[in-house]
This record gives sequence, structure tokens and C-alpha cells, in this order.
Amino acid sequence: MSYAIIEASGKQLWVEPGKFYDVNYTGGQPGDIIQFNRILLKHDKNKIEVGQPCIKSTYIKATILKHLKGRKITVFKMKPKKNQKVKHGHRQMLTRLLIHSINNE
Repeated sequence: MSYAIIEASGKQLWVEPGKFYDVNYTGGQPGDIIQFNRILLKHDKNKIEVGQPCIKSTYIKATILKHLKGRKITVFKMKPKKNQKVKHGHRQMLTRLLIHSINNE
């Protein structure tokens, strides 16, 4: 089992080839192939490689499957003695990625 920890859209993700992940919205059309170069850790056949902070000789290929919205988050603010209440909802735009492979240059 090979996996990698990458930095994508401000978050660190544990990714494996053949699985899909939802990350913050990244530009591109569904079907586009993108490449991640910020690999923090790579595990392959009982060999672990750790970057300082990134591994320069490794990249990950992924395909954009679709753009979607995350679940709704309700933001409620209240000032108790002022009779002031504000309720807002928010849905984050996400991109679903399918990880193809973890490659060395």
C-alpha cells in the first residue's frame, strides 16, 4: 500500500492512488489532469520518505471529477440584551479529485 501526505488548498491530506477526495475549489474543468508538487511524506513498499518541508523529486497526478458544494453550515450570532439576532448559512465550493498515481521524476 502506497500513500502520501500532500498540501492542497491550505490543508494536509492523506491520499492513496485510486481514491477520490474533496478539496477546496481549484480552477479547471471536469476531466482536466492536475499535478501536486507539495508532497510532505511518501510511503512506498515499507520505505518512508519525509520532506524538509517538501519532497522535490515526487509529484501526484489527479483528475478533476466535478465541482460541488459542501454541506450547509449555519452561522448564528446573538447579542442577548440588545434583541439582535443574525442567522446566515454557508456552503463551501469544493472540487472532487481522483488520485491516479504517486510518481518520481
